[in-house]
Amino acid sequence: MPANHAVVSSEEWLQARLRLLAKEKEFTRLRDELSAARRDLPWKLVEKDYVFDGPNGKETLADLFEGRSQLIVYHFMFAPDWDDGCKSCSWWADSFDRNVVHLTHRDVTLVAISRAPFETLEAFKKRMGWTFKWLSSGGNDFNYDFQASFRPEARATGEVIYNFRPHKTSMSDLPGVSVFCRGADGTVLHSYSCYARGIDMMNAGYHYLDLVPKGRDEDGLPYNMAWVRERDKYGSPGGA
Repeated sequence: MPANHAVVSSEEWLQARLRLLAKEKEFTRLRDELSAARRDLPWKLVEKDYVFDGPNGKETLADLFEGRSQLIVYHFMFAPDWDDGCKSCSWWADSFDRNVVHLTHRDVTLVAISRAPFETLEAFKKRMGWTFKWLSSGGNDFNYDFQASFRPEARATGEVIYNFRPHKTSMSDLPGVSVFCRGADGTVLHSYSCYARGIDMMNAGYHYLDLVPKGRDEDGLPYNMAWVRERDKYGSPGGA
């Protein structure tokens, strides 16, 4: 904890809190405006016929809506040659897993998609105790087309396109969220994608950390979330 942090009287604390409250209210208004602008983005027709391996066998992107008009895809980092899924993505999954059922009541289906084989995804999902639907895109270009995976020839240059701009990385996969909707004629439309810090808003844990005196407390770590540990099959933090 900071050694010289200000400690004040109740009245001084209240005045400081009211000043911050004014900023919080302004931020809420700005966030509402940003959310509206996000919804107002133009849509793009999805022209490829992506087919995924899932619990119901082969499923198209249109099938994943499950009769609803809106679809959220979490791009979970899990390459075909990995033994375990990304531990940071696992934290994100802990955050959204139990929200899936609530989203259905707002005409939204949420799934995760990774390049690892479906059997590998199912085994990891069982180990972690998750219930969300998880599909494999290992047989199609979905992850590459939506900037969540990068081909070897692109990585060999040391720079890929991620978050809509050049990005230096040696990673084969990175996280993201993509949103789709169904047109009146049944077509699938891409409405939004976000990556990197853009997916912070989908992680409830980070928002709680932002409330406490130490905050996210990630300064000095080799990378953000280096502290995250996967839960083992018993629900306890493991050593991964």
